[in-house]
Parts: sequence; structure tokens; C-alpha cells
Amino acid sequence: MAEVPETMDAQVIREHGDPDVFEHAELDVPEVDANEVLVEVAATSVNPVDTKIRSGFASDLCPDFPAVLHGDLAGEVVQVGDGVEDFEVGDEVYGCPGGLAGTTGALAEYAAADAATLAHKPDSLSMREAAALPLVTITAWDGLVTRADVSPGESVLVHGGTGGVGHVGVQLASLEGGVVHATASTEEKRDLARDLGADHAFDYHRDVDDYVAEYTDGEGFDVVFDTVGAGADNIGTDFAAAGVKGRVVTTVSRGEADLNPVHSKGLSFDTVFMLLPLIHDDHAGRLRHGEILARVATLVDEGDVTPHLDDTDYGFEEAAEAHRRLEAGEHVGKVTVRVKD
Repeated sequence: MAEVPETMDAQVIREHGDPDVFEHAELDVPEVDANEVLVEVAATSVNPVDTKIRSGFASDLCPDFPAVLHGDLAGEVVQVGDGVEDFEVGDEVYGCPGGLAGTTGALAEYAAADAATLAHKPDSLSMREAAALPLVTITAWDGLVTRADVSPGESVLVHGGTGGVGHVGVQLASLEGGVVHATASTEEKRDLARDLGADHAFDYHRDVDDYVAEYTDGEGFDVVFDTVGAGADNIGTDFAAAGVKGRVVTTVSRGEADLNPVHSKGLSFDTVFMLLPLIHDDHAGRLRHGEILARVATLVDEGDVTPHLDDTDYGFEEAAEAHRRLEAGEHVGKVTVRVKD
């Protein structure tokens, strides 16, 4: 293995703004602290939080300028810090260790990562495919397996069933034995949702009372998993779709919402914010992330979970184009960036 250089190429931002704020920079390779590994990054993927940090909408999460963004990565371990026992030089790994204030991001040739946040990459996936999974997979697992605890035979509604979180959520809910219903905006996306394991897929524009009547005989869904991220605008629909004592889990709960249905139906209501262990330096939470990814790697290699990538293929110098693609809403599947060819 080649010696690790002192400097590296990176895509950075020096101010918030549109995707054109990305620029090339030569930075020092991050130093590896105890319980960390240095990863030579092969690929990363774009998540909505990355575009929000870049634009300044989530400026409080931004690393110091010049900032290296992106949390998701896949690559090869090239250095191992003191205290690391689960990884060694040469291991191929994937995870979501950074891209936030106080961490190093993945839009660079190298990233220092808390070993707890990583898992060995699924053998059956390319680096690009593996890089598409970490954030969305941890979110979907936390929402459907941990929070909602889907049981066989339960009716599950996944809003945004072909988005980043949603397309993994559909697969996990199906694996848990749920009868999966997915919403999507086009027939192409609804076909994809069915291919991923949804028993039923329909237009998200449909009236909630209409699809509750058709698919649950008016009883409501046992589990509603909202991955759309529309906040309070969608939460009312989630509550209306849920049945008595149903479980509603969302990825965004900002704004104001009428909680009367939570009382009248006896609903449980949870929010999944996957980044919390990274923001608050929660070691137990970071370990949980690594454990989830290790379990999912096995599911992937057994053919039970498959990442769906957008049909674009962006190189390292095309980070701005990748962000534009995600923000335009034209993608179907995860948008990825190759860091190493």
C-alpha cells in the first residue's frame, strides 16, 4: 500500500451559497486520533442535509471554512489509531462519520473517521453503491425496525417510497413481514417501489381518506413512516392515515401541527434524526450506527437489501453538478460522487 501523503485534494466551500461555491483545494491530510481510522475515500453520496449545509439553511452544522462536506463514504482504511480493534489497514469500509462541525467530510481524498461509525463494506457492492447507503439506511432502520418495530402482517405506509430513505425503508419493512404501501409521484417510481418490495404503490396526491378506505377498509395503517421531509405540512396527513394505536415516525417534525389525533387515536409519534450521535458526540449512538451497518451489510450480501442509484455518474470535480441534481428533484435513487477513479 502506498504511503499516505501529507496533503490531499478536496472539494470545499468557503462561504454558503448555491452549488457554484464548491472549489478545489489542497488541504492537509487529517490526523488520526485514538479510536479513529483514516479512510482513503473512494465514493460519497449526496443527502439533503449536505445541500442544506452548503446553502446555509443548516449553517449551524457546517464545519469551519474551508469546509469539507458530506457524511456518507466508502473507501479503504489506510491508517489505524490507538484503541481500534475492529479494523486494520486494507479493510474496505462504509459509514457516515462526518461532514458536520467537529468532523471531517468525505468530499476529499482522505477522511478521519470514528471507527464506531463504520462497518465493513458489503462484498457484493461497488464503492459507489456502498456510499449510497449509510445515512439513509441508518435512518430507515431506526424508523422502522427500532422505533416502529414492524411486525409480520402489519400494514405499513411509507411516504416517499423511492427516495433515499424511503427505498431502503420499503425493503426493510418488507423484510420485517409488513404489508407495505408506498407513495410516489410518478408511475416509474411506483413501479420501482413495487420492485423493491412494496405490495401496493400509489400517487401521494391521492386523498388520504380515499387510500385509507381502499387499503385498510377505513381502519388506518398500523405504521406510517414519513420520509418526505415536508414537516408540519405532511404530519397531519400522517396522523389521518394512522389507525387507532398506530405508530407514526417522521424524518422531519419542524413547525406546528395539530396533535389532537395523537390523543384521540392513542398514536405514538417519533422523529428520527440520524445525525444526533455525530452532533452530540454520543459514543453509544455512534456504535449503534456501526452495528446497524454491519447487519445491513449481511442483508445486502444475502440479496435482501439493494441500493438504487440515480442513473448519473459524477466525478470528484462535479460535486456542484451532483448537488444541482439532488436539489432539482429529477433524480430517481441516490446521487453519488466518485472521489477516486
